[in-house]
Amino acid sequence: MYEKYYGLAEKPFSILPDPKFLYFGPSHSMAFSMLEYGLVNQAGFTVITGAVGSGKTTLVQHFLNSMPESTRVGMITHTTRAGGNLLEWILMAFEQGFEDASYPRLYKRFCEFVENEVKRRGRVVLIIDEAQNLAPDRLEELRMLSNINTKSMLMQLILVGQDELRTTLRLPELRQFAQRVSSDFQLPELQRSEARSYIDHRVRVAGGQEQLFSPAAKTMIYEASKGIPRQINVLADRCLVYAFAKMKQRVSSSIVKRVLEDRKRHGLFAPDENPFMHQGILERRFFEDAAQ
Repeated sequence: MYEKYYGLAEKPFSILPDPKFLYFGPSHSMAFSMLEYGLVNQAGFTVITGAVGSGKTTLVQHFLNSMPESTRVGMITHTTRAGGNLLEWILMAFEQGFEDASYPRLYKRFCEFVENEVKRRGRVVLIIDEAQNLAPDRLEELRMLSNINTKSMLMQLILVGQDELRTTLRLPELRQFAQRVSSDFQLPELQRSEARSYIDHRVRVAGGQEQLFSPAAKTMIYEASKGIPRQINVLADRCLVYAFAKMKQRVSSSIVKRVLEDRKRHGLFAPDENPFMHQGILERRFFEDAAQ
């Protein structure tokens, strides 16, 4: 919509987890280092947690792209607290058959697969995203499955989830699981300076100029988003729509203020409102203003 006007090759603030837009501030750099450390040093369990929209999935996607080809990776991106056989999900993640078999047969198939892959490739890694949805009994099942690592580290497990995952792992009944976590990191919200650099970084990666957002505008976006990357993306993208509708060359603090006021009145923060209900009306009004 506004890309050509601002000289952008693509939208800089999509909420899709595109690893090329990953901003390596201090926190995300450390989280990535912990993932690498866990992989290289054959950590049994690695845990990465953070608030909704903190960039965990994007970080994991970048990590996947950096893995050596000798690593066999299985990834589960959809988890539920109950329903379905967890071992079936794991086998499916590794593209192994799981239909019409009892649990003992599935376990035997799983063990044989892991042992053969380690002999052939050298490393097997299971990544579970959205792991905060796993109930304690399912996490305990994962620990039991990891008992395959009796003589050597055959399979490594990486759990990625929201803050609730940390709370669950601190439960007394999961102390044996927690004792096997040898690499972990909690992603905090971005600080003010990081948020401003984050906005510039994404604009730059998309092919634009860093001056696209004024310093005051970036500060306002940071304060409104509380430093959460996904919220920054949502606000910054909306600000570009408004600035484009006004035919402005950059996003100013007045544009951000207008976006925040309209969101509060008509969008996400209005009770019992569809957050996208008035988007078309607002954008059309700004196009009309620009034409006058």
